[in-house]
Amino acid sequence: MGQAVYQIGAASSVFNDLLEPSRYKALYGGRASAKSHFFAECMIANAAMNTGFRGLCVREVQKSLKESAKRLLEDKINVMGYGARFNVKHDEIGTPGGGVISFTGMNQQNSESVKSYENYSVCWVEEASVFSARSLELIRPTIRAPGSELWFSWNPHYASDPVDKFFRGLSPPDNSIVRKVTYENNEYLPHEMVAEMQMDRKNSPDRFAHIWLGEYAPNKVGAIWNMANIHENRRHEIPPLKRILVSVDPAISNTDYSDEHGIIAGGVGEDGRGYIIDDVSIHGSPQQWAERAVATYDKYDADAIVVERNQGGDMVRHTLQTVRPSIKVIDVVATRGKHVRAEPISAMYAINQVSHVGSFPELESQMCQMTAGGYEGNGSPDRCDAMVWLLTELFPSIIRKSAKKQHNKPRSGGWMG
Repeated sequence: MGQAVYQIGAASSVFNDLLEPSRYKALYGGRASAKSHFFAECMIANAAMNTGFRGLCVREVQKSLKESAKRLLEDKINVMGYGARFNVKHDEIGTPGGGVISFTGMNQQNSESVKSYENYSVCWVEEASVFSARSLELIRPTIRAPGSELWFSWNPHYASDPVDKFFRGLSPPDNSIVRKVTYENNEYLPHEMVAEMQMDRKNSPDRFAHIWLGEYAPNKVGAIWNMANIHENRRHEIPPLKRILVSVDPAISNTDYSDEHGIIAGGVGEDGRGYIIDDVSIHGSPQQWAERAVATYDKYDADAIVVERNQGGDMVRHTLQTVRPSIKVIDVVATRGKHVRAEPISAMYAINQVSHVGSFPELESQMCQMTAGGYEGNGSPDRCDAMVWLLTELFPSIIRKSAKKQHNKPRSGGWMG
């Protein structure tokens, strides 16, 4: 594929290196950041330069062409002065030299049908925040022509979204260019958008950062954890730990629709802070979660495995000891609701006493959906529960202080003098 030399109209210097060849090009950010305009102009410029160019524009779901980038690409063809060289059809765009730009929804594709796109030079994934793990696995090996590229644009939603895990996790793919862009990078920002942005800044401050700055979607209302705090305290290497535990919150059944078995590893550092070092939660049988928990215990040379006695009690202990008869098991007993147990642990995060060593998107997503009134996510927060039990056992004095405060609170009901 030839290299585009066209000066991209919507771009500022932040886009410059994306004009260079790279297997992956990823732009994430908020509204009015010119992400889509940049990739649309790049698509048309490359098609104009390379005879027989084939490009693919995909979304997770595309019910009609109105939901695709087709209209934007048509506008760019005219603005860039290439109208006579492209053949705009109802469902595709013919490119110079017999090439084509196609549009599809990945939810309509399977491993066989997607093979028709193997010789395409560029694939642009729009609205990639909702792109599924399945679609990501399908499209990556499909676009395989020499020098081919995959482009992704999205406004981040959750750290657990597949595209964020792929590009913004601890190990982004080699040969990739990943950039955050905002309205500040758009040199052609219209006054109307400035007015809309200023209105949201004033009236929806809790949504402003997500909509305009490309930050993750705000927590549930009343959430007792927030992603900003988790990110601020994140570490990339495990420090010296003086005590390590593995905590298990097993599901009560084993079917295709069962909750996960939460399995979290963590410890207390020599600095006295808490560290979450692994999340190995799984779906599966009791034997499978027990084997996973014991393997994690061995991996980190842990001191014990923590299990909730309310959830199967003796059976949970027996399952673990079937795998390793001599393993040390600590039983904990739930006397309060999940969200009540979680509050003193969230307080530790709030005062920067806990760090995640690495990125654990599924766990962190559950944490940010835990509110003072309960869990507001789907299913059960098994990962979060396991993490709470782990830190509760590692920091018992903090939990006792919290319980004492709760006990001494005035009870509601009736008049108080």
